[in-house]
Amino acid sequence: MSPRVRAAWRGARVSAPAFPVICAAGDNLAIHVAVAEAPPGSVLVVSVGIEAERGYWGEVLTTGAEARGIAGLVIDGGVRDVSALEAHGFPVFSTLIALRGATKEHAGRVGGSSIVGDIQVEQDDWIVADADGVTVVPHTKLDDVLAAGRAREAKEAHFFEELRAGRTTIELLALDTAPITRD
Repeated sequence: MSPRVRAAWRGARVSAPAFPVICAAGDNLAIHVAVAEAPPGSVLVVSVGIEAERGYWGEVLTTGAEARGIAGLVIDGGVRDVSALEAHGFPVFSTLIALRGATKEHAGRVGGSSIVGDIQVEQDDWIVADADGVTVVPHTKLDDVLAAGRAREAKEAHFFEELRAGRTTIELLALDTAPITRD
C-alpha cells in the first residue's frame, strides 16, 4: 500500500485475512456494521472516500472489535484515541490522526472489495502490516508468496552468515561497480 498508510502506534503489527469496508464520506456507519459482521480473525480494510480528515475509529470501536475477535484495522483515513489503541494493543494502520468524529447515518458497503492505500483489496486477501508498512497478498497467490518468502528468508540467512564472515554485499550480489567514480 501507499506509504501514507502507516502504524498509528509504535509496535502495531497484524497478519490476517481482509474484510473490506467502504464508508460514505464523513460517515462510519459501515465500520460499525463491519465490526458486527466481519469474521473473527479478520482485518477491517476501510476506504473513507474524499473526507479522510475525521476520526472514523477510536477506543469505542476498538473495544467492540476486540470483543468480536477482529484482528486489526487498516484505514485510508483518520483515527483517534491513539494512546488507548496502543494500551489495548489493537493494531491500527491509518493515514492520519484526527479528533473530529464521523456521522453514523449514510450508506456504505461491507465485504467484497475496497481500494485502500491505492490498492484494490478483495475479501480474504492477506494483510501483513508492521512498522515498515502494509502489504496485500491476493488470496489466490498466498501459497506462492509464502514459498517465495521462505526462499528469501533462507537466502538472507546465508547472506548474514557470509557478511559476518567478511564478505561484502558487492560480492554476494555480484554488483557491477564500474560506474562508480573513485577519487
